[in-house]
Amino acid sequence: MKKFFSLILAILMVLSLTACAGKLVQEEPKLPQEPEISEPVEEIEENESYYPLTLVDQAGRSVTIETKPEKLVSGYYISTSALIALGVKDQLVGIEAKADKRPIYALSAPGLIALPNVGTAKEFDMEGCLALEPDLVILPIKLKSVVETLEEMGITVLLVNPETQEGLEEMVTLLGDATHTEERAKELLSFIDEQETVLKAILAETPTVYMAGNSSLLSTAGTGMYQSDMIELAGGKNAAAEITDNYWVDVSYEQLLAWDPEYILLASDASYTVDDVLSDPNLAGLSAIVNGKVCQMPDKAEAWDSPVPGGILGSIWLASVLHGEDITEEQRDTVIDEFYETFYGFTYSES
Repeated sequence: MKKFFSLILAILMVLSLTACAGKLVQEEPKLPQEPEISEPVEEIEENESYYPLTLVDQAGRSVTIETKPEKLVSGYYISTSALIALGVKDQLVGIEAKADKRPIYALSAPGLIALPNVGTAKEFDMEGCLALEPDLVILPIKLKSVVETLEEMGITVLLVNPETQEGLEEMVTLLGDATHTEERAKELLSFIDEQETVLKAILAETPTVYMAGNSSLLSTAGTGMYQSDMIELAGGKNAAAEITDNYWVDVSYEQLLAWDPEYILLASDASYTVDDVLSDPNLAGLSAIVNGKVCQMPDKAEAWDSPVPGGILGSIWLASVLHGEDITEEQRDTVIDEFYETFYGFTYSES
C-alpha cells in the first residue's frame, strides 16, 4: 500500500511540475518583433482620390486625366520650362526640338537635352510622340490639328496658349493641376504676383520703348503680344501701341522716326547688335539714338522677352533700365537669383 501511495504521489508531482513548466512557458514575455516593412500608400491613396480629373485647357477643350500621368511629353519650350519649375522634369520622356539651344535646360535639367524630340509646331513628329507611349502630352494651340489623331490612339492631350502674361499664368495653373503639383504652381504664381506688385508701385514717368524683333530692327511687337505686357509692367509705354496684331509687324524707318521712342530694346536673340542700331544713318536724330538709350534683352538663361515662367524677370530687368532709381541693379540681381534658385535649382549670377 505504501508503495502504491508513493507511486501516486510521484505521478502527481510530475503532473504538477509539467503544469508549472507549461505555465511558465506561456507567461514568458515575448521578445519585441521587428515591424514589418510595408509599401508607402499615402501617395498612392492621394493620387487615387485626386484622379480622374477633368480640366478645361486653353483651347476650351474639356479633358479628363484618368490617372496620375507618369510619362509626359511637352512639344513647346514654354510648357517644358514650366514643367521644370513645377518639379516634374524627371517625368518628361520627350520634348520639343532644338533643346540644346536653350541654356535653361543645360543649367537646370541637363538630362532633358538627350531626350527624344517630337519636332516643332510646324513639323510635329506624330510617330515619334506615339512611340514614347506618354500618359499626357502638352502641345501649343498651334498644333490643335494633331489632337484628334493622338486621342484616337488613347493619348491624353492638353493644349496651351501662354502668349500673354495672363495666358502664361493660366497655363501654369493648368499644368499644376494636371500633374498634381498645384501647390508648387501657386508658389510660382505667388512669386510672379509679388514682383508685379513691386513693379506697379513705380510712380515715375513712363518712357516710350520700341521693341525690335529678332530678325530686323524694323520688326516690332504691338499690344497683342507678350512683349508689350512686359514693357508696360516695367513702367514703360510701348511705342507701337497702335498696332494690335498678335505677331511681329514690319514697319518703316519713317514710322519709327515718327514714334521717336526714348528707348530702343532689342530682342534677346536679335541677329544684329546695339552698335548696328546706334550707327544706322537712317536713325539720325532719333531720341533713343541721340541719348544712347539702346539696349538688348539678356539671354544667358532664357529669353525673358517671351512668355516663359521667368518672363517676369524681363520686366524686372527692364525696370532697372528705365527706372534705375526705383529698381537698382542689386535689387534686380537678388530677385533673379532668388527665382532661379527656388524654381530651377541654380544661381543665375554664378552661371
